[in-house]
Amino acid sequence: MPNRLHENVEKTLIGAPRPRTGAFVRGRDGLEQPVDFVRDTAFGAWFLDTETWVQHVLLRALNDLQRMMGPGRTYPEVLDVGCGRGKALRLLDERFRPRRIVGIDPDPSVQAHLAQAAAQCRSTVEFQLANASDTRLPDCAFDLVFCNQTFHHIVDQERAILEFHRVLKPGGVLLFAESTRRYIQSWIIRLLFRHPMQVQKTAEQYIALIRGAGFELPPERISFPYLWWSRPDLGILGKLGFPPPPDREETLVNAVAVRSG
Repeated sequence: MPNRLHENVEKTLIGAPRPRTGAFVRGRDGLEQPVDFVRDTAFGAWFLDTETWVQHVLLRALNDLQRMMGPGRTYPEVLDVGCGRGKALRLLDERFRPRRIVGIDPDPSVQAHLAQAAAQCRSTVEFQLANASDTRLPDCAFDLVFCNQTFHHIVDQERAILEFHRVLKPGGVLLFAESTRRYIQSWIIRLLFRHPMQVQKTAEQYIALIRGAGFELPPERISFPYLWWSRPDLGILGKLGFPPPPDREETLVNAVAVRSG
């Protein structure tokens, strides 16, 4: 089974067209589209491939999101937005047992790394070079859309959230885990990473954006983790016994939103 998946993904990767420049990608229909994201620093690309990222960012987000989802649902078709090098593929496969996972990313450099990640999945895994704001995917195609720490790289966030709504089936679920403006605009993140600063939002603004796109998002399916790596002091005061400030501006927001209708 893993070998068959490996071959399928290799064919997808080898056949995926590469952009002529860093400003455009070409979709499966042969049409060019501008890249709607800000490329991270070399440090940022390295960090996303570390076990620290997996354990303290990806797993913490998935655990929190699953806690708010409730049992009893199946998700045959899953979309991983901003799949990068595929760190989430095995976790999505294990937790939701889909038939198929489609990963999209506008960065062609990730393609060479995805086959190995996909070989660890029971699901069929496909990759498409595409923007989150213009996926070129069919309407109502997915049962679950996973977007973890990707949204703050996207320039046209309003269009992207509408794309998530469009490609989900009625009753489909959006798992949204994101860093807020307070975190992205902190000095250490500005120093080490690169983002489109003009589009960053507060937790409340992200919630309003999701609801405004037509998703159902009640308060009980929203959480505001205050993890050590998202704090201005990197959690040092917490280790010394000082509680988080009650009037803080949230640095993270996790949401489980449902497409109604």
